[in-house]
Amino acid sequence: MTPTHEDERPAAAVAVRNLRKTYAGGVEAVKGISFEVAAGEVFGLLGPNGAGKSTTIGMLTTTIAPTSGSATLAGYDVRRQPLAARSVSAVVFQEPVVDRMRTGRSNLATHARLWGLDPATAPARIDDLAAGFELAGLLDRPVETYSGGERRRLEIARALVSQPRVLFLDEPTVGLDTRIRYELMDVIAGLRASQGMSIVLTTHYLDEAERLCDRVAIVHQGLVVALDTPAALLGSLGRELVEVRVDVEGERALLALRRRQVAGADAFAVGATVTVPLKRTTASKVVAALDDEGVRTASVTTRAPTLDDVYLKLTGDRLAA
Repeated sequence: MTPTHEDERPAAAVAVRNLRKTYAGGVEAVKGISFEVAAGEVFGLLGPNGAGKSTTIGMLTTTIAPTSGSATLAGYDVRRQPLAARSVSAVVFQEPVVDRMRTGRSNLATHARLWGLDPATAPARIDDLAAGFELAGLLDRPVETYSGGERRRLEIARALVSQPRVLFLDEPTVGLDTRIRYELMDVIAGLRASQGMSIVLTTHYLDEAERLCDRVAIVHQGLVVALDTPAALLGSLGRELVEVRVDVEGERALLALRRRQVAGADAFAVGATVTVPLKRTTASKVVAALDDEGVRTASVTTRAPTLDDVYLKLTGDRLAA
């Protein structure tokens, strides 16, 4: 089966057009999102739990039927050509799927058989993956004896047995302690260089998105509210911002700052905290303007912006867990 092309440009590894999912009872989990992932790109879907990220992954991996819209993987339509779409992709779900009672080698070998790998070459493929994921010394032990990080590495190795062109990672580090999270991020960062595949990663961790992703789609309540490189998203707020906690409603203080032309459209308020990018002003001018307006400041902090600030500005909700 050959993917179809509308023109002579290389087909995107993933192409999503106005994808929607409405569950029984009228719950809209995904409300019409669109994006493309280039060959070899690491693309992040960033948002809190309940934003629609996992539902999107479910539709792209053919485990959830879309309500409307379209999506293709390497040119194959996930609704009309689900078997072909699955043949070029693999997924590591948020919940583990490896059999803990069996050995790591047995899990990988079973997956190789299910994908129809040549029995003569499958053992070498398994050994290569085990070496690459530092699992060689663990393969003949039951998975129940693995640590959380070792199990996640086995899950990813299992997904790569079939040599997919597109790999989906749904919250791959959730529930792991900080040290193991960073070790696993190193593993994920090395995948593209060694495998040459496209990766779609869902996460609510800011450091993962900044460190791993070429581009990030910020997802809020089933919609993509921003899509760009992490650097460009951060750059929209400048190099530094001031965060001021005030003794009145934050929106009231923000309006006062805008009247005095100390804060622009990129400033925002959440609760009693006002955040002002310092592109054309200074922290001292912000505090002085508030003082002139009779607004007392409880604390003043200057710092570099984060993706959480971008999310707050766009949605009014906090992203970081």
